[in-house]
Amino acid sequence: MAELGTVEDTLFVPMLGRIYASENCKNVLYDEKALSLKDKLPEHLAGQDTQTEYTLIASASRSANMDRYIRNFLKRRTDGAIVQLGCGLETTFFRDGNGRTMWYGIDLPDVIEYRRILLPESEHEKYIAGDAFSDEWIRQVRSEQPDAPLLVTASGLFYYFEEDKVLELFKMLQGYGYIEVVFDTVNKSGMTAIRKKWIKMVGHEDAKMFFYVDSAAELVAKIGGNAKVFAEEKYYNHIDRSGLKFGTRFNMWGSDLLNMVKMIHLAL
Repeated sequence: MAELGTVEDTLFVPMLGRIYASENCKNVLYDEKALSLKDKLPEHLAGQDTQTEYTLIASASRSANMDRYIRNFLKRRTDGAIVQLGCGLETTFFRDGNGRTMWYGIDLPDVIEYRRILLPESEHEKYIAGDAFSDEWIRQVRSEQPDAPLLVTASGLFYYFEEDKVLELFKMLQGYGYIEVVFDTVNKSGMTAIRKKWIKMVGHEDAKMFFYVDSAAELVAKIGGNAKVFAEEKYYNHIDRSGLKFGTRFNMWGSDLLNMVKMIHLAL
């Protein structure tokens, strides 16, 4: 198996969050598949010593937010397909799959190799090894789903790339039929905070972060074409905070008050 690099290694962070929530805060998220993988993760992750309840719940909240958008899309677009950019070890399919919709997971070759060991493809899944910012994956998806509405999710992905690279991706996708995109991001203040605190807390100080969004309206103006905003939501707006520690709830409240972390849903 190929050795995972620094950025790829961050794929374990959301998995730990989903496991923690499933064991301690089921009101935030319950993920049976993540729990089943707990004993198969690398031994150095077992202690979770570098994380706090807040960082673990922040990861679980991202998954809970993505679940809402995906389930809504599947209700609205029964003929659609789901594409997960930077799929890592996401277990979203096992929470939201409906037995009909096709799901595509895109990630770097070493990550896909590792994912196939822990999460082999099912009948309604296909993994594509490659660069999320290349057009190769969308060409392959469109060869199989020429007319299907697509929901492209990017969970915890764009932070690590420059704005120009993300904008190029959005502009490129505009040439491939009806596509919606959902992703999590931060504003400028949130990026400052995440650079100072988050990376150290989750143990990946070498993972550089760049992309942030102060305004979804300004973002679609940069994308151009027919891009429009479906939603720009505070990150914890729909998260049940009952049973969480005071410090965790306070951090969630402060984040939403300052709009530091958010979910953005676009149509391209």
